[in-house]
Amino acid sequence: MAHRILVTDKLAEEGLAILRSNPDFEVVVNTKLDKPGLIAALQEADGIVIRSGTQLTADVLEGQKRLKAIVRAGVGVDNIDVPAASKAGVVVMNTPGGNTISTAEHTMALILSLSRNVAPACATMKAGGWDRNKFTGTELAHKTLGIIGLGRVGLAVARRAQSFDMKIVGFDPFLTAEKAAELGIESISRLDDLWHRCDYVTLHTPLTAETRNVVGTESIAKMKKGVRIVNCARGGLVDEHALREALDSGHVAGAAFDVFEPEPPAPDNPIVGHPKVLVTPHLGASTEEAQINVAIEAAHLLSDFFAKGQVRFSVNLPSMDKAELADLGPYLDLGRRLGMLHSQMDRGTIQGVKLRFRGEVATKNTRLIKLAFAAGWIETAMSDPVNLVSAESLLKSRGITIVEEKSDEPGDFGTLIQAEVTSERKTYIAAGTLFGKKLLRLVKLGPYRLDANLDGTLFVFTHKDVPGLIGFMGTTMGKYGVNIAGMSVGREADCPGGEAIGVVNLDSTPPQEAIDAINGNENMISTSLVKLPPAGAMPDWLAGA
Repeated sequence: MAHRILVTDKLAEEGLAILRSNPDFEVVVNTKLDKPGLIAALQEADGIVIRSGTQLTADVLEGQKRLKAIVRAGVGVDNIDVPAASKAGVVVMNTPGGNTISTAEHTMALILSLSRNVAPACATMKAGGWDRNKFTGTELAHKTLGIIGLGRVGLAVARRAQSFDMKIVGFDPFLTAEKAAELGIESISRLDDLWHRCDYVTLHTPLTAETRNVVGTESIAKMKKGVRIVNCARGGLVDEHALREALDSGHVAGAAFDVFEPEPPAPDNPIVGHPKVLVTPHLGASTEEAQINVAIEAAHLLSDFFAKGQVRFSVNLPSMDKAELADLGPYLDLGRRLGMLHSQMDRGTIQGVKLRFRGEVATKNTRLIKLAFAAGWIETAMSDPVNLVSAESLLKSRGITIVEEKSDEPGDFGTLIQAEVTSERKTYIAAGTLFGKKLLRLVKLGPYRLDANLDGTLFVFTHKDVPGLIGFMGTTMGKYGVNIAGMSVGREADCPGGEAIGVVNLDSTPPQEAIDAINGNENMISTSLVKLPPAGAMPDWLAGA
């Protein structure tokens, strides 16, 4: 029986041709379905290819017992209710590589146009002018380009900039220094050490709490006078008001933006109308070739899925059956949370990662737990969704190997997962265990033993082990209206007066004033704020586990 493939958005003919050439496919194209029509059409479909127009909401996917696969011809899956698809057992795949070249080329186009004043010179000539001296530009050769985010697009930009004899320095904690060197890139372990090096800065990182306004007043002040800034990644990565001030003062020579927050930008946007800013309306993926590439990739994903059972670029389901998923679910969740914890530690360029499995967990499928750790560890650094399927290839592309050590002999706990991440500065250690089958506990940070819930907002503080400090911390949190849900403290050695650690579970995020007050105590050594999912909250790719 042929697999019926439904296509509900405009797809390049090259992709449709691949689908139609498959003798096992019956291809139905209908780009004018309303919601009831879409629900009805899906009842008779085994797979569907969509772009951004079709909305696959929870109510659309409910009861779709025949549907097995959804392919988004593009990167974003905001128009797909991924948890609902996961619960229905429907694999969701996207095509993350299709617009890499187009975005990288657009970045270079903006860098070149910005450097040679192409847009204002063109506008002046069209208005009848001829002013060569006014538009003297600058060459790219021998200039330093700083790339924030060395994923697919960032690396593609690096290759192209190298052909212009530019020196490339880059920041990406998840690309090893050795791998970067192989690619001709100087890896910088701290952003603060990158800004002053660059003649140009280009951003290719997702928008997260950590990266929002990564280019702002403080970072701009550390940049060279005359720097040029380019953003073809996400609106919100640059504080546009801070950039406007730097443009007005002359500290920043120019900027080029393809993305904004919101889109389209508001009429009072501080940079769109600025004479030193080149802007385009989110054209990074808008090439004929990119549209063809995502269509072809989507067609191959569906063909491989139905012919070989192969799942690639999945944003939800791991490669295992439901029984194994249910058994491994708590261990995968523990691994992922340890990864998320490590991702929020102060770290430099990664040199090595080791996972130690001890006790019952060592008898499980530790490879999948390793990938769950990796997914949690790198998901904040990725523009695309990360899960068990994609984590392995992302690690490999960045030159990162996770070493496993395991022993089924129980130690102090019936099961223990210890993650050790080594940078050029130090090795960061975090270990967790399961109480029962659902309670996830953090039992070790560095050399300190403790017992803390591994969920929600965690305030971690190392301190001198002196009387009154814990009370001071609690009183300060209370002063700023932050409720403490739980607290655990531990010493490095079994003796008072040395260094100790505390982990406080909070019901809300403390204001910066509270953190500053705590840091001001002479007995406080360091503090960190870690944000984890609520207790029991699973990622999309573990829905139903």
